[in-house]
Amino acid sequence: MLTDIPANPLNPTLHWPRTTKYGKRNKQQASAPHQSPSESQRRSSSQRRSSFLGVETLVELVWERWELGGEFTKTLYLKNVHGKLQRLRFRPPASKAFTTLFPKVITLSPGTSFSMPVTFRPLERCEYQDTIEFQSKEGTFQVSLRATIPRHSLELPEQVQLPACAAHHSTQTTFTLHNPSKLRTGFSWEVDGPFQLSPESGVLAPGEGAQVTALFRPLEARVYQTEARCAFGDQGENSCSMLLQGLSKYPYLEIRSPGGEEGCKLLEFGTVAFGSSQEKHFEIFNPSPVTSSFSLSRLQRPALLDSVFECSVCEGLLTPGSSVQVPVCFSPVAVDSSSVEYLCLSSPGALSKQLVKLTGSCCGPLMSLSASVLDFGCVAEDGRATRVLQLTNSSAVEGHYQFDVGVDGHSVFSVEPPRGTVAPNTSLSVQLHFCPRHPIPHRRRLTCLVLHREPLFLDVIGTCHSEQLKPLVLRPRHLSLYLQHLRRGLTVYPPDILSAMLAQKTLQLDQDGVLNMPQDLSQEVVPSDPLMPMTPMDEYFLVETAVSVKRPPRGAPHPGCHVSVEPPELLFYEAPHSRSLTLTNHTKGKLCLLWTPGGPDSPFSVAPETCELGPLKTTDFRVTYCPRQANTVHAAQLECFAVYKVLRDYRLTEEVTLCPPWCVTVRVSGHSFQPGREPFLPRCSLTSPHVVFPALPEVSYRTVLLQNTGDLPLLFRLGCEECPAVSVLPSSGLVPPGSHQVLCLRSTPSEERTDALTLPVHLNASPKHTQELTVVSVAERPRVCVEGDGCVFFKPTAVGCVSERAVRMRNMSRLPLHYQWRTRASHANVLSVEPSTGTLQPNESTVQNWRFSPQEEMTYSMKPSLLLWPTQSQSPTRRSRLFLQAVGVASKGSIEAGSAVVDLGELLAGGCKSFEVPLVNNGSCPLSFSISVQQSVTDPSSAEEAYDDPSALELDVQSGVVPARSRLLLRCTVTLPRRALYCWDLSYHTLNAHGCAMGDAQPLCLVRGQGVFPMLEVTDARGSGAAEGLSKLQLWSLLSLEPLNTCLRRHPSPLELTHRVPTRHSLRHCPSVFTSSMLDFNCGAAPLGSEASCILLLFENTGSVPVQWSFLLPEDQQIELEYWAESGDFTPTELHLMRVQDNRLFSISPRSGSLPPGQQRAVQFTYRHEFAGTDRLPVLLKLSYGREILLNFLGVTVERDQHYLHFTSSTHTLAPVVIGGFNPPKQVYELYNGGALPLRYHVDTEPLEQLTADNFGHPVLQCLTPYGEVLPGRSACTEWIFSPLEAKTYSVDIPIHVLEGDSVLIQFEGSGFDSRDLGMSAPFRLDPHLVPCTQKVPLPGQIVFLSQERVCLGDVPVCSRSTRLIFITNVSNTERVLYTWNLTDKDREVVEIHPEHGSLAADESALCILTLHTSGSPCFYQLDLTCEVLCESAVLQHQAAVMQWEQEKEREEMEFTLTEKDLRSTDPSHDTGISDLKSSSTLRKYKTLPPIRVISSGVLAGWPYEAKASRAERRAQREASKVGERPAPPRPAQLHLGLSARSHTLDEYQTFFPTLFNTHHVHSLEQPRTPPSELSEVRPPPVNLPLLTQGPEREILTHTLTSIIRSLLDDTQFHESVLNDRDEPVPYFTQLHPLPPPPRDPSPALWRPPARCAMRDEGSEVTDVSVPPRSPLLQWQPDPSPRVATEQAEEDSQNALRKEQQRKTEEAIRRLPEFVELVEDVLLNTLQNLMMEAFLGELVLTARPRIITLPPATPPSSHRKRSTCSRGRNAPLAPTVKDPQGLPRKTQGSDMPPAAASFNSAPPQQQ
Repeated sequence: MLTDIPANPLNPTLHWPRTTKYGKRNKQQASAPHQSPSESQRRSSSQRRSSFLGVETLVELVWERWELGGEFTKTLYLKNVHGKLQRLRFRPPASKAFTTLFPKVITLSPGTSFSMPVTFRPLERCEYQDTIEFQSKEGTFQVSLRATIPRHSLELPEQVQLPACAAHHSTQTTFTLHNPSKLRTGFSWEVDGPFQLSPESGVLAPGEGAQVTALFRPLEARVYQTEARCAFGDQGENSCSMLLQGLSKYPYLEIRSPGGEEGCKLLEFGTVAFGSSQEKHFEIFNPSPVTSSFSLSRLQRPALLDSVFECSVCEGLLTPGSSVQVPVCFSPVAVDSSSVEYLCLSSPGALSKQLVKLTGSCCGPLMSLSASVLDFGCVAEDGRATRVLQLTNSSAVEGHYQFDVGVDGHSVFSVEPPRGTVAPNTSLSVQLHFCPRHPIPHRRRLTCLVLHREPLFLDVIGTCHSEQLKPLVLRPRHLSLYLQHLRRGLTVYPPDILSAMLAQKTLQLDQDGVLNMPQDLSQEVVPSDPLMPMTPMDEYFLVETAVSVKRPPRGAPHPGCHVSVEPPELLFYEAPHSRSLTLTNHTKGKLCLLWTPGGPDSPFSVAPETCELGPLKTTDFRVTYCPRQANTVHAAQLECFAVYKVLRDYRLTEEVTLCPPWCVTVRVSGHSFQPGREPFLPRCSLTSPHVVFPALPEVSYRTVLLQNTGDLPLLFRLGCEECPAVSVLPSSGLVPPGSHQVLCLRSTPSEERTDALTLPVHLNASPKHTQELTVVSVAERPRVCVEGDGCVFFKPTAVGCVSERAVRMRNMSRLPLHYQWRTRASHANVLSVEPSTGTLQPNESTVQNWRFSPQEEMTYSMKPSLLLWPTQSQSPTRRSRLFLQAVGVASKGSIEAGSAVVDLGELLAGGCKSFEVPLVNNGSCPLSFSISVQQSVTDPSSAEEAYDDPSALELDVQSGVVPARSRLLLRCTVTLPRRALYCWDLSYHTLNAHGCAMGDAQPLCLVRGQGVFPMLEVTDARGSGAAEGLSKLQLWSLLSLEPLNTCLRRHPSPLELTHRVPTRHSLRHCPSVFTSSMLDFNCGAAPLGSEASCILLLFENTGSVPVQWSFLLPEDQQIELEYWAESGDFTPTELHLMRVQDNRLFSISPRSGSLPPGQQRAVQFTYRHEFAGTDRLPVLLKLSYGREILLNFLGVTVERDQHYLHFTSSTHTLAPVVIGGFNPPKQVYELYNGGALPLRYHVDTEPLEQLTADNFGHPVLQCLTPYGEVLPGRSACTEWIFSPLEAKTYSVDIPIHVLEGDSVLIQFEGSGFDSRDLGMSAPFRLDPHLVPCTQKVPLPGQIVFLSQERVCLGDVPVCSRSTRLIFITNVSNTERVLYTWNLTDKDREVVEIHPEHGSLAADESALCILTLHTSGSPCFYQLDLTCEVLCESAVLQHQAAVMQWEQEKEREEMEFTLTEKDLRSTDPSHDTGISDLKSSSTLRKYKTLPPIRVISSGVLAGWPYEAKASRAERRAQREASKVGERPAPPRPAQLHLGLSARSHTLDEYQTFFPTLFNTHHVHSLEQPRTPPSELSEVRPPPVNLPLLTQGPEREILTHTLTSIIRSLLDDTQFHESVLNDRDEPVPYFTQLHPLPPPPRDPSPALWRPPARCAMRDEGSEVTDVSVPPRSPLLQWQPDPSPRVATEQAEEDSQNALRKEQQRKTEEAIRRLPEFVELVEDVLLNTLQNLMMEAFLGELVLTARPRIITLPPATPPSSHRKRSTCSRGRNAPLAPTVKDPQGLPRKTQGSDMPPAAASFNSAPPQQQ
């Protein structure tokens, strides 16, 4: 039975132990199967003994070997290991199979033991298990009793990890399979591939283990996990499993060699000398993590091509990271040939094979002679002449040479040595001897045979004279003439015939002195066969073979065959020893034939030795072989000179016609071996027993060296008759001992021969000594293998683009081939192959680059051809042509971007960002492209400015190729230099094959990005402490906040972008900061010891990127140096900065931070007034990746007793004023008192008077308030009028004196302008956006806020009223506050606020109405209204404190205390003192007594109890200190409300603000009564007066009349006289005037009803407005005349007249200014009441209008009320409540926008 088997052994997440035991629980007992029970028990006891509660005993008792029916007893030992007595009780086993002692108490002393027998009596064959439980005072423990039966079990690892293996390879490992059971266990494995286990089955004895081998043979590269199942037991009834794991990877091997080419590695051997070998190595490296086997094989090479490369390594095994050096030996066999072979490296399972190309060339000797002609001159008969010739070998190969000339005396020319070797790069001196035998000219062309080279020729000439015959001496110039004559075919004529022809003018001499035949006779006389150029080997064979045939061979030049011999070779190997030969004269002259006799020892002789032979005749000679010694071998070269007979006498020959003789040779050889006598045993060798001719069907030559290595001469003969396809020269001869013979082989390979030829070499004329020379003379046609079976397919290509494909071509023949690719003319521009021409060595392959460049969209089917011809071919016309087929498809393609618009968002200026633009090609062909970028920059802040910056967009790749149906990621990098909107239009051009653009640019995509830099802006400023009295406008000016915001909005310079991190370092106490922006940061002035000036600025990140800002003090930028590096002297500036920084006069909190976009942060700037004087501190404001601005912090501390005016600047610029105007505006200049005392100032007007004098008495600049007083911490406004005469800038320095203080010189500057030149662009308008209007940053502890801190009314006309609604809110949840508006008398003249004071409960708001009354003259209004806020609790507490102080003061005044102890003292002085005290008390009513009591008690009395007196004194002092001074009132919090406006004259306002004029109401009571417009309507101008149009006259008249009327209106006496005149009663006599008849059509222009209205008082209240009474003329009517026809007609007429008069009266009332003012006030009050009701929540302005049907008699008032309500429904609703005083107040969060609460009207009337 199998136990403890995991459920899923293949789960990789399980933890696998190293080994697992199957089928057995107790491993310790199973490991000892043959031990006795006692021995096993002792081992178990010693191994498994434990301590329980101080008792040491066994953990369990196990019975293993037992049988049924028996008893088996074991002893359980209990030992007390505790230090005290133990008493144990035990419970016996519950099972009947286990028995023990009867239960009792076991007492164990310390260190003693107790043995308890336990008996096991089995009743059936099964497992038993029970326990014995022991109890003590400390607890209980158990001992297990267990009886087991034998089971089959196996121990094996749960998993086996095999080593990593390459695919198609194998690895193996071993593991142990152990049988821990007591039974003999058989096992059998079952496993799936690629794993194998060996042995697959077996039997294990108890306790035996077996080594199992696991084999891993994968076929793929992946991770393998397989479960191996093992069945074990008697019949395999049990099973277990094991996890086999293996990792397989594909093998990969690298070839490392010095060179390489496309597709393979390259191992070059260079040039190797013939006969030598060179060895090189290349390396095979295994970079993969698995062991790989490899094999090296040769690629198939052409047949009959021998291998010259030898590689000893064919296969091997490489471990990971190892390499092996593979040696390659190159042994060339053919001179001047290149060998190419390929080795293929393959590994089982590898995805690819690698090739290594082996190349090498063979070089032979380069032999040369020092001279080509050797002249011996004239030698006497039987004389001797010697010449020395240099034979030079200029190569690195040893050269073998042999002169083909006889050495046995049969030649007049002999060479010493005739054969030999020339060492590399050396020269050899060769002696030539000339021994003439006949008195004739001698000439012979000696052949020097060189092994593996063409033969060398040497022309030797000499002349022999005898006593009788003296022929003409032969010179080298005669040879040159002979060669010329030979080419012209004149050598076949004897010299006498040539002389006769020359004499007959048949022949002529050319300019070189050579005979020349005229053209008309040349065809008749000269043979038709021309003399063709020949190679040296052709010439050698031609000379040797032409003498043996009567007719020249086919293709041989006929003129060279003058004398021929047959046969050319005679062999005397058998009888007879005399042979005949035949010589033929092919010339047209008579020849003398002279044989050179041999020496006395020569066995060869010719008879006759001389004879004459006629033209074209033949003669025979007899050659006899007579050896003088038996058993010898002989060989010789018989020499015969043929000379024209006429040449024997110089008198019969001319030098021009001289013809040198011809030398004819015959080779003879023979031996004298007796019959039955064995010839010499030859000892020789052939250097190349295997001769291979080029595979060309042309005559080819090879050389073979036959070396005689013995000490006896060697007679050889080549059996050319057995191999007629091969000719050999010399075919027979004798090789001296230790010498060699160069054999020249000639053959014409044929395609019909497919096998090698055998050429026998007979040695020593014995058939037993015959060697064979293998000759391969097989012709082949050029065979080339082109990849693709002759078809080349191109991938689809875009029109104009290029597709390239590499095609491998291999030469499968033994011929070096020249190749050339040709295409049709129609496809020449479409298809090209590179290289188009080249050379392929045998077995060499090359890669051709095919280019397909379509010109139109179609399918191309082209047939290029390949021309092949051998490089060794002498007939270039024999070329082979191979046709191939090339197919390509052309299409028009296009690319597009993944998105038409790529929005990069906002990019940090100065930084860079990379992104990718996907280029998508949906076509079927790859497309070559070129990207062009066009940049456009748009700066919203300067739209007119054009930037000509280089492109900020850089492409990593300007051009490239997008594959078909794919996408290419175009990586771009953007670096924006400034803040602007950048747009880049990306377009592309399709490139053709030459890389030129095709067609127009196609749009690709639009890339845009917004360049930003960190933005920071001050949006609010608040002052507290000593700066609490400064308004927001003053703070804005003192701190230069507007220039600061302007600088922060500017573009950072490149230098500022260099320091991207707000950190700088300097070695100076005052760092030098070269910034383009420096601003003054004036913290104001305050008295010494006053509260610190705290300014709270709200910085807001108005940009779209996070900004990191930092204020760097000089100490932040300074690097602390060592003491020795510090300079001992400091400049005053450094000392001042050190004092400011050490005392922390200026502090900034926080000094750095980071703001996300849109976030705000308040920064507090504090200046402490601890030292009198002016303090300065340069602070650098640095924005990371942004601007850096130097802020010069400036603060002034004034002595307490010093009068000081604080000026922020020494220059003041006045507002520009138009020239030629009559009412220049009044301007304001503020003076701020920064001291603790009120001061008086005086403006020195002397410079103004001088300026007036300089301008012709015109007051250009006037100071209206030259004197005044400024309270401490307050500002005073001085009024100025600037009236320029010219359009220029005026400047004047004006001293301002301070009483008991310093004077300051201020420069006032003002500009005048001409409105006619500027037009509508004239600076008339007031800029309303100088300072923020709302409060954004609260002060610490501030609970009351204004809805607006700045009210800018803009440009308004004179004599008008403008109204704004201001909400004041209490944001506290508990405190009730009181507010009061502090208006000065000067402020009350122009400004009115209602209500001026009030209270606000918690979370309550109130509405205040602000009204500005503009005066009649233009003016600039710049007012600072202060609202003081107090907490009601603080006021009540102050009142209580004051009341308590007053009570205490009153108590102190009325109460005194007596501290004397004994008033009954007898001391007269003491009584006197008491009486004095009484009298003093009566005299000093308000003087308290404690000081007198101290003196009297301590000094006068002199009592010993001085301590009590002092204690009373201290109590009195404490009480006096409690009273002290009057409690100071609570300091109110100040809220500043700024008001700015500019008033214009009516004409100026109508001209420059025509659209705004109707929005303002101009008070008629404060302006001229009859404007020109109304005068023209009421009363027409007189005819005799000219009309006043626009111009200077009208302006002067208007100004004059306005001044007069205004002065009259301001005159009170004029007012009283007017009223008195109008109230005077009508005189009586006026009633006697007859009544004129009533007009039919009364016109309002004929009469004007008088109006009786009250003038406006100072409070601007209308006291009485009544309908004017009727005129007396209209009121008085006489009695009706009785002459009237009827009374009814008269009554109707009167009624009609009365209605008409009533209508005219109403019309006149409407035209009255008083009525207009009244209507304006009513409407204003109505609107204000509506806004108040809406603010209180009583009126819902946003409610939907309701349609109510009203009766026809609806009063007009209700209609107007409804209309008013309907018109106000769009106004915002502000829920309000009312305070007990009935004033409106606004709830929290219900601020009303100023625009919704703006009225340009009069203030409301007091109810």
